[in-house]
Amino acid sequence: MITSKERSILKSKCNTLKPSVNIGKSGLSLNIITEIETVLFHNEIAKINVLKSCDEKATDLMNAVCEKIGSEPIASIGNKFTVYKRSDKKEIEHLL
Repeated sequence: MITSKERSILKSKCNTLKPSVNIGKSGLSLNIITEIETVLFHNEIAKINVLKSCDEKATDLMNAVCEKIGSEPIASIGNKFTVYKRSDKKEIEHLL
């Protein structure tokens, strides 16, 4: 669980990010979840764009992503949302 101060720091970092994943009319499929997990593994922050063709709201999708992946919600503004998950990538690279 992240604190509100950490959340505000992450929000400020997210302002300059471009969306790395797009969710279209197919919704939250297994491929989309895998793509979000990959982005989170490498960057710890994922900004996701919900296209107009998608029937679901961005906040509902953010909650579903956080539940399935185990990530933390950062922000949901308009049709974009941001999630955070701490990556163990540095620890894995250290072991190699």
